Amino acid sequence: MKLLTYNFLTSKCIRGVKVGYPLKLNIVEKKVVSSDFNSEFITRMIPRLDWEAIKLAATHVGADLPATLPEDIASDTETLQKLHHILMEVDVVEGTLECPETGRVFPISDGIPNMLLNEDEV
Repeated sequence: MKLLTYNFLTSKCIRGVKVGYPLKLNIVEKKVVSSDFNSEFITRMIPRLDWEAIKLAATHVGADLPATLPEDIASDTETLQKLHHILMEVDVVEGTLECPETGRVFPISDGIPNMLLNEDEV
């Protein structure tokens, strides 16, 4: 099992987790899907990414990113393609998301994170 930290990108609050807080992603099973490369879309996402977290994610999926975010990332096609692969094509089928701040663990089953734990259910 590999643990990596990944910024969970979401526009709404997840119960018990601060929005944008880096979550530990434990990948048990993953698959790679194909999607069309859109450099403009990836470039717009970059300000929302934690570079250290994305580098760690890259390592676990077999990609190598520069130590620091390239200054002219918009013209660095190779790095943009690697980011696209990590963000858009690697699909976690099974694993967990863990919030280091609260210790809460959210299981991922069939690619869908279960963000409700027993104490949240009504």
